[in-house]
Amino acid sequence: MAVIADKPTGNVDSADRTLMQRWLFPYQADGLPKAPVAFFVALLVIAAIALGLYRWYMEATAFTVGLDYFEPEFQIYWMSWFYGQLGVLGVVGATAIPYLWFTRPTREEVMAMPARDELGVYVLIFTALGVFSVLVPCVLGIWVEADAAWHQVTIRDTDFTPTHIQLFYGLIPALGLVIILGAIWLHTRMPNYVGRVSIPLFIVAASPVLIMPNLGYNEWGHTFFYAEELFAAPVHWGFVVLGWGLFAISGFLLESLNRILVLTKLTKTDAAA
Repeated sequence: MAVIADKPTGNVDSADRTLMQRWLFPYQADGLPKAPVAFFVALLVIAAIALGLYRWYMEATAFTVGLDYFEPEFQIYWMSWFYGQLGVLGVVGATAIPYLWFTRPTREEVMAMPARDELGVYVLIFTALGVFSVLVPCVLGIWVEADAAWHQVTIRDTDFTPTHIQLFYGLIPALGLVIILGAIWLHTRMPNYVGRVSIPLFIVAASPVLIMPNLGYNEWGHTFFYAEELFAAPVHWGFVVLGWGLFAISGFLLESLNRILVLTKLTKTDAAA
């Protein structure tokens, strides 16, 4: 999970904690971290509204101005989305990645993170994964189904169709960017990851990126020699890289659980003392 806020510091009710720290890293009365439910409920509501509007736009315009790439209306109503969202993702990535890297704390500072604070980050991560477990199936189910239905009932002319612009050039790149930012944050600010590379997390971060070559091959194949749009078609086989890559999250969860067991004991010991 991409969290750009600083690590949680200070006492439970300390005034030196920023509003963002209080939202992302809340504590119970006994000083133990708790899940930032309020933050992620708000995030889930915003995401649901945004995705709902995104889908509504496709429903409202796909069959009126989205059938022919070569029409001027397609350039106005759909290619503007294409250039705009890729531009935004490019700017965010080009800004956030250097920021995370060049503002990283020293190894000594990272290793000095209190056990309670580190445990709070893992609570945040697991809460975020719970929210993503709702959003990701919704995105893949709604937009992948729509993409398959679109190609079954319309004529494919170019790589740029309404469903592709929203799914392959919008939602999946956004997912990949979030995972990459989260991986960089963890590897520069968490004691269990600094100085090493988490192979499971690397696989998860790479999976949205690795399907892009197959996307190009898929579009080339459908344009020139393969008309079948069934999901089981050979030109679609490379897309399973995304699903298989996301399965690697199980390895990351095992890494996290092993560390949480250690941190829980340390936190309870500190609280008792």
